[in-house]
Amino acid sequence: MIELIEDLPSATVGFRCSGQVSESEMQAVVVPTIESNLLENDRVRALIVFDSDFQRFSAAAAFDDATLGLRHWDGFDRLAVVTDLPLMRHAMHAIALILPCPVRVFPLNALEEARRWLSESLGTIHLERAGDVITVTLIGSLDRGSYLRIEDDLSRLFSAGERPRVLVDLRQFDGWLALSGLRDHLRLIHSYRQQPSRLAVVTAEAWQQLVQRLVAGFAEPKVHLFTGGRMLEAQEWICRD
Repeated sequence: MIELIEDLPSATVGFRCSGQVSESEMQAVVVPTIESNLLENDRVRALIVFDSDFQRFSAAAAFDDATLGLRHWDGFDRLAVVTDLPLMRHAMHAIALILPCPVRVFPLNALEEARRWLSESLGTIHLERAGDVITVTLIGSLDRGSYLRIEDDLSRLFSAGERPRVLVDLRQFDGWLALSGLRDHLRLIHSYRQQPSRLAVVTAEAWQQLVQRLVAGFAEPKVHLFTGGRMLEAQEWICRD
């Protein structure tokens, strides 16, 4: 059976599964809950708990689940799965590799941790312009929403003057939570690759090789990479004539 989990933040849905889940339960509980939330929100976060006595989805329920996922492929912002069942844990770790949203799997005794993870902000991108220098600071683990939130501000900063200088600070960057985050990062680079007159990237050693490949797309501006302890040097370089 499937039960709704109450007392979740806005734009968050939750389901607890036990025994065998039937098609009628999928149609009566899961489908209308997700679709009604997506009418009110661009994306939703989901909490799914598989109790220890969970057995399986019926064939029809599994088909409904797959159909729902494909229909709203980009509709999920984050997914937390809570279970102690080895098969479900392995399956979700595999599925996480192809889903466009961040996925985390928690044990049953960490249900409250899963709730907190769904409600917290994972990472952010700070933008600042001083004169003709735009500083872009990536902090924490970024997902697709991190990039969507800055699109308008970034466009406005770049359109405020001709060919700005850009300083990218990756010292607090922890990576991407899902393929969609990396995809949006690459799309952003493609969109603005011809606009900066000068580009400085301050990065931890772990990201240096990847950063070198990414900045290769900037054909025109002068590009310089600096290690994490050379922020002051990067700031001086970006301001040179």
